[in-house]
Formats: sequence, structure tokens, C-alpha cells
Amino acid sequence: MIVAATLPLVAEHGAAVTTSRIARAAGIGEGTIFRVFKDKDELLDACVAEAVGVDHVLREIASVPLDEPLAVRLTEAAEAVCAHMERMGTVVTSLHATGHRRGREQPPDRPRTDGEPPQDGRTRSFLALRDAVVELLEPDRAALRLSPERVAAAFLGLLFSRLPTPAAGAAHDPLSPEELISVLLHGSLTDPADPGSA
Repeated sequence: MIVAATLPLVAEHGAAVTTSRIARAAGIGEGTIFRVFKDKDELLDACVAEAVGVDHVLREIASVPLDEPLAVRLTEAAEAVCAHMERMGTVVTSLHATGHRRGREQPPDRPRTDGEPPQDGRTRSFLALRDAVVELLEPDRAALRLSPERVAAAFLGLLFSRLPTPAAGAAHDPLSPEELISVLLHGSLTDPADPGSA
């Protein structure tokens, strides 16, 4: 509850947000914050962990009805992932710009029991998102030219390419979720059966 109330304040004020303002937003006494977190930095670290964590977006993807057409399912998933990335970027950028440096104590990589190297948090998040998208693709497995795992990886790669990048004097105009799904499912040729002279 405290982290949820703090996230929009952090997005707006960065590390400059006061604990009294956080307490008012959460509807609690300021002392309650310090019974849960040892200091404001620990609370800000918890906000970063919540912003970069994928649990919320995984729940959104899992709620997409599997009886919807594939393009609709993937568009809904794309919108959920894009909203997650925007929120994450806003929170992390705001904190970084106001001087907060996350995590003096980073959690260790999760040990593996299958002999593979340990996975870092970013890898675990990517794999969890990929697996959620694979579930959305399963009803149409027979219609796919690639495995659902490969299509899901391509889907996420296209989504991550929507992140802002410097453009030569022009505003970055990323593909909309609908355009992205159209390219993923149908390519970029007007007639995919005729590759032309390329």
C-alpha cells in the first residue's frame, strides 16, 4: 500500500518526494513508513523494484481471453507491456535524475539447479513475459510458422524496439501496438507471397 501510494509521487518528484507527502497519499501516519522501511532510500528502492517487476503485467496478460482472435490477444498484451515499460521508465528516470541510486544491496542471482549459469533479474523477467505470451499463442500453434516460443521472443523484441531512440532531428514515433502486431503476424510487404525484386 505504501509503495503503491509512493509510485506516482516518485514519478512526479523523484527522490525529492517527502515522507510526509507519501504518508498523506497513503492515508497513514509518517511514523508508519519507518516501521515498514528503515529509511526513505529503502522505500525508494522498493518503488524501483515494484516498477521494474513484471508481476502486474503478467496478471494483465493472463487475463486476456484466449477465445479472442490472435491479433486482438497480442494487441492487448502489447498494450500491457508498453504501459509497464513506460511506468518503469518514468519512475527509474525520475529517481535517477534527482540523485537516487538504486540498491546498494542488490539481491544475488538466483541459483540454478539444472547446471546452467544463474539468471539475473532481467533474464527472469524476460522469460516470464515470454512464457505468458506463449500461453496467448498456444490456441493458434498450428497456424504459426515458428514455435510459440520463437514468436513470443520476436513479439517482445519488437516491443522493446519501441523504446525512445535518438532520431536525426525528428521526434521518435514508435509503432502503435496495432502496427507492431500487424508486422509481426503479416510482415511488412503488401503481398507477403511476392517478395518483389528485393
